[in-house]
Amino acid sequence: MKRILLLAILAGGVVMNGTAQSKGSLGKNDPKAKVILDGVSKKFSQLKSVVANFVLKIEGANNSVTDSKKGTVYMKGAKYKVNLDGQEIISDNKTSWTYAKDANEVTINNVDPNSSSLSPAKLFTNFYDKDYLYRLDGETTEKGKVLQNIEMTPTDKSKNVFKVIVSIDKKNQNISKMKVFEKNGNHYTYEITSFTPNTNVSDATFSFDPKKYPGVEVVDLR
Repeated sequence: MKRILLLAILAGGVVMNGTAQSKGSLGKNDPKAKVILDGVSKKFSQLKSVVANFVLKIEGANNSVTDSKKGTVYMKGAKYKVNLDGQEIISDNKTSWTYAKDANEVTINNVDPNSSSLSPAKLFTNFYDKDYLYRLDGETTEKGKVLQNIEMTPTDKSKNVFKVIVSIDKKNQNISKMKVFEKNGNHYTYEITSFTPNTNVSDATFSFDPKKYPGVEVVDLR
C-alpha cells in the first residue's frame, strides 16, 4: 500500500524510532535554540486547535525538485489528521488510521504512547529535548519573514534521517518550514502556507468512519 512520508508536519511524522544514545558523548544543546523552541512549544500548548496548510517538496540528491504536493493538517491536543495527495493519516491518540484513496484501503493500528515517532502534534511541543541535539544556525529573511533556523540531529545515528532544519517565524513564534535530510541524498521540505489557530474542529475529524468510504478494504493490525 502506498504510504505517506510525513513528519512532519507532519507523520505519523518524521519517524525516528529507537533508543537514543547518551547526549553527553555527542555534544551539548544550544541554549539560544532552546529558548526559541520552548517559545513555540508554550504558544502551541495554549491553543485549542490548529488548522495548517502546507506544501511538501521532494528533492533529489542534486537539489532538483522531483515532486510537490499540497496538504492540510488538523490538530487538537494530541489528536491529528493529515490530508495529502489523496491520502489521510488520522489519530485520536489511541488508534491511528492510514487511508489510501487510490487503493481504497485503510490500515488501522494502535498508537504506542512510548513511541519516539514525531507526530504532527509532537512537532509543536517539546519533543526535541529527548531525542535530538539542536543549535541555532542563524537567521534568514524569506517572503518578508525573519526566520530563525535551528539545526537538529537525532541522537540515534543509525537512522536514515541525519539532520532536520526547523525554521521559526521570529515574529509569530510559529514553525514556518522544516527540511529533512536523508543519508541517501533525498531532501523533504515542508513549508507552512497558512496557520489558523483556535478553529472549530470537531472530535469526529480525528476518527475514521468507513461508512463514508464505500467498499473500503480494512486492514486491522491491532
